[in-house]
Amino acid sequence: MNKEIVFYINKSEITAGSRGASLGPEAMVTAARKRGSTIFSNIETKELDHCNSLLDRPTEYQFAKRIDGLLKVYQLLNDDISKVLSQNKFPLILAADHGSAGGTIAGIRSAHPNKRLGVVWIDAHADIHTPFTTPTGNLHGMPLATALNQDNLESQVNEVNEETIKLWNELKSVGDIKPKIYPHDLVYIGVRDTEEQEDAIMSRLNIKNFTVEKVRQEGVTSVMSQINEKLADCDIIYVSFDVDSMDPDLTSYGTGTPVKNGLTPQEAQQILVHLMENPKTICLEIVEVNPCLDNKLNKMAEVAFELLEAIVTTSHK
Repeated sequence: MNKEIVFYINKSEITAGSRGASLGPEAMVTAARKRGSTIFSNIETKELDHCNSLLDRPTEYQFAKRIDGLLKVYQLLNDDISKVLSQNKFPLILAADHGSAGGTIAGIRSAHPNKRLGVVWIDAHADIHTPFTTPTGNLHGMPLATALNQDNLESQVNEVNEETIKLWNELKSVGDIKPKIYPHDLVYIGVRDTEEQEDAIMSRLNIKNFTVEKVRQEGVTSVMSQINEKLADCDIIYVSFDVDSMDPDLTSYGTGTPVKNGLTPQEAQQILVHLMENPKTICLEIVEVNPCLDNKLNKMAEVAFELLEAIVTTSHK
């Protein structure tokens, strides 16, 4: 099962509501150095361009903040991730905010246009808002809507201008495949903080959420077996892990939108190891470490690095 990993450092934080996530990937590198780990010298590491300079001036897109920059980030990810996958390598992405994950999905589909893609989204949040439903305008709450090619007009609360709609449609179309995933090929783990517009679309599309309570009651092995069965018809799988899926009191508050009653680090590690053991898993992403918000120095990055080590070790078995 040896997977040839390539690390991708993605410092884009233009879709988050708070600043500092761009420092998250480097904080994980710092955690590795503190541990005396040579993982980042032993594995090929690439750094992607970003558009964080957009944060230094106002955005004109109220309901999709800095969507012009995110479109560029999506296009870069589409090109880079599709290229590395075509070389039969495994992209393991350390990203700042979660908003760019739709670009990762675009890259996977560009590399495998004829394969059915399953997505395991491990997060406290559903990230399925659109410009028409968002309460904040922050695009890190919308990546799955871009991948699903959804507008959720049934729950519309915002009047969105034509330029934003044009850019939103371009964002959904990156890679020239849409939708990139289907609702029955998407599963959530740990989602527990949603708005009513998200609840409505999750219900309408019948998207499965394996809650923290379910994980704890039935055990990780049982839940992973159910996920494998649900995604059995998928050819390939992408895993997106937001550190806010974990309980901040057991880790730290070093993430943009912490939510209590999350997974333990041990549960998170078990889940990620199970997913890495699945030969269908071809890409994994870790996001939203924010050392600027950490109440325990660099604790969140240290926990995330421990998860990363477990993932890499599993890939070499």
